Amino acid sequence: MNSQSPPTDLAVLIIDDQPAVIQALGLLLDLHGIAHLAATDPAEAISLAKSRRLGAVVQDMNFAPQETSGDEGIALFHRLREHQPGLPILLMTAWGSIETAVELVKDGATDYIEKPWNDEKLVGTLKSLIRLRALEIENSQLRSELRHSRDELAQRFDLRGLVYASEEMHRAVQLAVNVADSDAPVLITGANGSGKERLAEIIQANSPRASAPFIRLNVGAIPEELMESELFGAEPGAYTGVRKLREGRFEAADGGTLFLDEIDALSLAGQVKLLRVLQSGEFQRLGSSRTRTADVRVLSATNADLPTAIEAGRFRQDLYFRLNVVELELPRLADRRDDILPLARHFLRRFSDEPESEDRAAKLTGPAESALTGYAWPGNVRELENRIRRATLVAESREISPEHLDLGGELPPAVLEMSDEDGRERREVIEALSGARGIVARAAETLAISRQALYRKMARLGVELERRPKA
Repeated sequence: MNSQSPPTDLAVLIIDDQPAVIQALGLLLDLHGIAHLAATDPAEAISLAKSRRLGAVVQDMNFAPQETSGDEGIALFHRLREHQPGLPILLMTAWGSIETAVELVKDGATDYIEKPWNDEKLVGTLKSLIRLRALEIENSQLRSELRHSRDELAQRFDLRGLVYASEEMHRAVQLAVNVADSDAPVLITGANGSGKERLAEIIQANSPRASAPFIRLNVGAIPEELMESELFGAEPGAYTGVRKLREGRFEAADGGTLFLDEIDALSLAGQVKLLRVLQSGEFQRLGSSRTRTADVRVLSATNADLPTAIEAGRFRQDLYFRLNVVELELPRLADRRDDILPLARHFLRRFSDEPESEDRAAKLTGPAESALTGYAWPGNVRELENRIRRATLVAESREISPEHLDLGGELPPAVLEMSDEDGRERREVIEALSGARGIVARAAETLAISRQALYRKMARLGVELERRPKA
């Protein structure tokens, strides 16, 4: 999109009962290639707002005969926002109605300008607002397409109750169901608590092996000396304490799927034995010389950087290539913030006393939602689940506030005292900063405010700038 010219399909609506003002603004916008419409009274303005998608509005505050009260201008502002939520509205005001304009800015108006206006500043502001409005509309359409695609995916495949709203997670789920139909080994990577096991369940549930066993083994939880018997089984007397036949995980998973979590914890000796069974499908129980076979699809997961482990000699490269026919990377919860509140509400319903009753489930206050979306989530989805569970246990009412979440030092003290309205504003600032990857100037442009104004908002709302490491 050209940074100098606004989109031609989004027009500015000029609302003023003085023809001279409409003519002057119209000539100014024509000069700068900005499409525009005009209305001389609120009824005409509302009719245009109903029939036309607008990029911005320049609205006078006073209409005859209420030339000084501004009541009709206030009502018009709210009606415009009802018909087109998020529509940028610049209020034109004379000296006598500045106080009213300031109050409307607090209610969501973009800004106010005094008559006579500064041509250069007005044009620059309108171009910026129209570009941002176009971006918002495009994002809204993308979110709608994502919801449709997600709903279609959920109808066609068994997603094992997975809750998500983000594009990042949708891509991971889409890849999971795409590879489910094959027998290719899949390596699922991602931080602890990000949902790697759930993704493995989705792959298995949508595979031809869905009705066969799905066997799990957390490699990191098994002592090295017991790993061989865990994987391949052991005959009675194979080692001290084994008095009866012990079936290994490969035998148990025959015809189905074996999920090996924390695969990076497998010793080098264990890696050699695992590589052999992946290559040939053959293994031997501990204490037996008989070769057995198993038809098993292997899914593995790790939170480690396996290429680095290979360079350090801790992980075999040939095994890595065997396990990593398809790599499926799960993003951290902090990198898919659109999922935080849907997951939180899902956990609230689960942990409420009467989860089957939607209206009786606990509710998050605005500040609590802001605290959740502003938190770093080092423990990912698992930590979110535990925080919500704690909140439902300690809250004395069905309203969950920030203090119930026990987010500790990550939670700015100001959040505890803010209103729901401030909470919503804090979420908007956090989302803008996240979308701008921490670049304040870009986030300020998204919010249509100056950098200085954004810094003041951040200080007031307890929003700290997350510093991202340089690439």
